[in-house]
Amino acid sequence: MTKLFRTSSDDPNFRVLEKQLDAYLAIVDGDDHAFYDQYNHVSSIKNVVIAFVDEMPVSCGAFKEYESKMVEVKRMFTLPEFRGKGLASAVLSELEMWAAEVGFNSCILETGKKQTEAVAMYSRRGYHVIPNFGPYDGVEGSVCFEKKL
Repeated sequence: MTKLFRTSSDDPNFRVLEKQLDAYLAIVDGDDHAFYDQYNHVSSIKNVVIAFVDEMPVSCGAFKEYESKMVEVKRMFTLPEFRGKGLASAVLSELEMWAAEVGFNSCILETGKKQTEAVAMYSRRGYHVIPNFGPYDGVEGSVCFEKKL
């Protein structure tokens, strides 16, 4: 049974998944990992969603305010053995719903071009490619997306 849980980055289950995400990204990003890693660590995120399957935390995502009516989706991750089951989509839907509930009207995010599964999922979920924003401007390995809520 799958359950979605709203929490914050202080949640120990999120911290465990985040460590696994960082290890995964170190492999996928290769030589570019140090650049991306500096933007991944946010000391405190108030809006985190964790997906549990049979009481086990298996997927997560978060958002933080980027501009007055816009959030940036961060820290999306699903354990490899649970991918392809719609969990990341469910987490993303919950994040979008939560962002809309608290008054935001769009989401932006960055992912690596090497993360083809993520790129495909964001496209399926109604996100469209935008010019790279903030620290990703001009970064060849990044692709940025936006979705109006």
